[in-house]
Amino acid sequence: MELIAARPLADRAVTFELATRVGPEATARVGAAQARLAAMLESGELPGALELSRAFCSITLHYDPLQGRQADLVARVRLALEGTPPEAREGGRLWRLPCCYEGEDLDDLAARLKLRREEIVTRHAANEHQVYAIGFLPGLPFMGELPEGFSVPRRTSPRTRVPQGSVAIANGLTVIYPFESPGGWHIVGRCPVPLFEAERAAPALLEAGDRVRFDPVSMKEFERIGAALAQGTIDPASFAETAR
Repeated sequence: MELIAARPLADRAVTFELATRVGPEATARVGAAQARLAAMLESGELPGALELSRAFCSITLHYDPLQGRQADLVARVRLALEGTPPEAREGGRLWRLPCCYEGEDLDDLAARLKLRREEIVTRHAANEHQVYAIGFLPGLPFMGELPEGFSVPRRTSPRTRVPQGSVAIANGLTVIYPFESPGGWHIVGRCPVPLFEAERAAPALLEAGDRVRFDPVSMKEFERIGAALAQGTIDPASFAETAR
């Protein structure tokens, strides 16, 4: 695997650039690099290394400068990645997440895209969305890519309040808001499945590399599923159609 660049972040971290364009290939390369470096970190092959964090096209290695030299870590990582094929990682899980497609921006999107509301829903739900990265909020997935012709910019005036579970699109991607928060994406629906729970062993439900398909449900079914999840009679993990 080619390493495009190693960019120091002061004296406690280095970002390794692995791709130049967001997409499935970048996700595969970053996933393969993460798996390789995680194994090295666990086995003690990266002296001073503390943890890894990933983004769309890169991996950042955080380290203790009193325990390891930056130049040595960069050399070890470069050598390890050169011997790692970009596909050396199993595919992520496939999730089937319910979505009530009654988003408040559907009418505006229909006018922008010159499509009927029903066509937007049908095409969005039929698409398989790959999780490219988790960020902005804990557990928030950035997923791509949208069907052809669906790309719209972010709203010119962001909302001060986007409801928890909102499924929204912008810039060719889909996100699900794990908490109520401000946001500037176009809301197409809502998902009742909690994406982040601090008490879980793995707090974030989704991981980069996972795939998501949305199953359209009515508002009544959305509320029923949400209530069952809140009561603990449905396990969020049950929405994973395939396991890692």
